[in-house]
Amino acid sequence: MNTTKSPYTILIVDDVSKNIQILGNILSREDYQIAYAKNGEQALKIAFQQEFDLILLDIMMPGMDGYEVCIKLKKNESTKDIPIIFLTAKADMESIVKGFEIGGQDYITKPFNSAELLSRVRTHILLQKQSKLLKNINHQLEEKVAERTQQLENANQRLSILDKAKSDFLSIISHELRTPLNGLIGLTKLLDDSSIDNEQKEYLSYLKDVSARLVNFSDTALLITSLRINQYEPDLLPVSTQHLIESAIDEFKGGKQDHILNITSETQHPQEMILADSDLIRRSCCMIIDNSNKYCGTDSKLHIFTKLTPLKVCIIFEDNGPGFSKEALEQLFKLFSTTDLMHAEGTGLSLAAIKLIMDAHNANISVENKDGGGARVSLEFDFIIT
Repeated sequence: MNTTKSPYTILIVDDVSKNIQILGNILSREDYQIAYAKNGEQALKIAFQQEFDLILLDIMMPGMDGYEVCIKLKKNESTKDIPIIFLTAKADMESIVKGFEIGGQDYITKPFNSAELLSRVRTHILLQKQSKLLKNINHQLEEKVAERTQQLENANQRLSILDKAKSDFLSIISHELRTPLNGLIGLTKLLDDSSIDNEQKEYLSYLKDVSARLVNFSDTALLITSLRINQYEPDLLPVSTQHLIESAIDEFKGGKQDHILNITSETQHPQEMILADSDLIRRSCCMIIDNSNKYCGTDSKLHIFTKLTPLKVCIIFEDNGPGFSKEALEQLFKLFSTTDLMHAEGTGLSLAAIKLIMDAHNANISVENKDGGGARVSLEFDFIIT
């Protein structure tokens, strides 16, 4: 004989004692734990004090009927999820629909069929069990998500602090470099105007080149810092692509009198314009030209041209150098990469700075090796102004 009581508790609500007795006898076959109430007020008092897995609720009762009891149960936070099976002598569709509309899950008509009653009770007990299990799982998941979210917020906060510290450090280093560099550049100019022999001139030329590279590094580092912490707001105005290319070439040649790069350029339409910060885009073009000059080698050539589509305009740079190494292509646009970023070697600043500049313009940069040798860098803008 099985003496184990069912863990499930059922509340029977009916104003007729005989009906409660019949239902209790049927449900005792499954060893359910039974409680009962003979009116609506008593049912609510018991339901609010004790937890139930199912309520069998008579509709037609004096005073507060089953519909009103159901409505009050569904409005209460502690009882709103308990499934309710209506007990009714009515089998008309209107009564059944009303019961479903106010939150009932099922109904059983009188006189009771024991097999039907037990089947429906088992079904709703099982559904209630699964619902509680799912609710517990969701609660655990919510706690886990909240915990992970907090961990991510803490990690992001730490990263933000570290990123600001890195930006501040880079900004300080860049500013500190400028003061001694300005003095160094001034001294080289004075020496250049003095009487020195050829060997000394060679040393002086090397010193000027190193100074120029340090100045370029400082300027680029400051630009990157400003763009990364959103201190530089691009001044977007219509600007001619032909003017941008020509001014970038002139700026490069003015600072590189001894350059070996043979530069050619062309634009598809003299009037083509883009919406851009002309200073930032010119600096981007200068950095690309300067990198080509560094790494193309002897007989170095660079062709700059534009390409138009119905929605975009591209400024394209193609050189005849060795192209990008495999390591460089894998590390494009990363700051301070230990591998090269332009052809053979580099600090990792130029392309990173250009990428930030293009991002500030909602524009794109693409870098690739040409099939016949050499490298191709494309600056692609989304808007054309004519």
